[in-house]
Amino acid sequence: MSHLNVSSVAHPLRFIAPAKTSRDTLYEKPTWFIRVVDAHGCAGWGECSLIPGLSVESTQEMEAALAGLRLVSDWDGWTTTLQSASPSLRFAMETAMLSYQSSDGISLYPTPFAMGDAGIAINGLIWMGDDDYVIQQMHDRANEGFRILKMKIGAQSFEHELRLLNRIRTVFPADEFELRLDANGGFSPSSALPMLKALADFDIHSIEQPIRQGLTDEMARICAESPIPIALDEELIGKTPDLDLLKRIRPHYLILKPGLLGGFERCEKWIELARSIGIGWWATSALESNLGLNAIAQWCAAQNSPLPQGLGTGRLFSNNVESPLTIQNAQLFTRPEGWKLPTLA
Repeated sequence: MSHLNVSSVAHPLRFIAPAKTSRDTLYEKPTWFIRVVDAHGCAGWGECSLIPGLSVESTQEMEAALAGLRLVSDWDGWTTTLQSASPSLRFAMETAMLSYQSSDGISLYPTPFAMGDAGIAINGLIWMGDDDYVIQQMHDRANEGFRILKMKIGAQSFEHELRLLNRIRTVFPADEFELRLDANGGFSPSSALPMLKALADFDIHSIEQPIRQGLTDEMARICAESPIPIALDEELIGKTPDLDLLKRIRPHYLILKPGLLGGFERCEKWIELARSIGIGWWATSALESNLGLNAIAQWCAAQNSPLPQGLGTGRLFSNNVESPLTIQNAQLFTRPEGWKLPTLA
């Protein structure tokens, strides 16, 4: 297991429909697949997938890092490079290592989920759009069996979003549907608490990142006074696991994106620290292809989290990796024999 050949290929993911958030509208997503293979043909796969403006790395930096990665030809060099890799590349390298060490390149963690025998509870994601589009998505997710719905807010006027939430709650009452919100840092520190108090009338389970990251004192104040539980998301990007940060802010939940936080090992450290002071967590993808999503889902299954995760099947993209990920009754399932790994041109 000493000599490894490393290669990579760019595979920009194309959104079927523009993906709108409070930050931006996404049409395409920079993505690269990496492969390690030894002299016997045993291979492992990983994925680097960036969200421009949110990922630590730029496209140019990732391309340069991948060019350098091709020079790593032995296992010791691979593990050494892993320690200093940027978050998205570290995630890809760690996943490739797990894939290489598995029996089939796909089953990274030996769990009932990975074997296709159990599902993972997930929330149904609602994308931004006009009111009728949002309501239609709500109906679609409900028809698929979801009772936990996550929607993004912050792109329209707050008064408009309150009217939309009122309309939503008349059709999807709180005693039947749990509602998670994601503000993507769209509230100002001065207006956040009054807005959160208004949102609390709609029985909100939690809200992710109400204000932008880096405003530690303001976020701590909001977490202490908000009537809605606060989840940190962007706040964790670019940081190593930090107990002091969690003690200062005291959020109710952490949102873990392995592709943006530097892989599974670092996410597990965040979990360890969060549990030590009574903070909950769930994981989401950073809009990876099904290759990265498969790895994240298998890792989630191995963590035995009691909370529904923020995962899906990659249906947003027109050129995704073929996979057997499916949703049944608000749970994510996989079928290991149905995978078709990408090819490198």
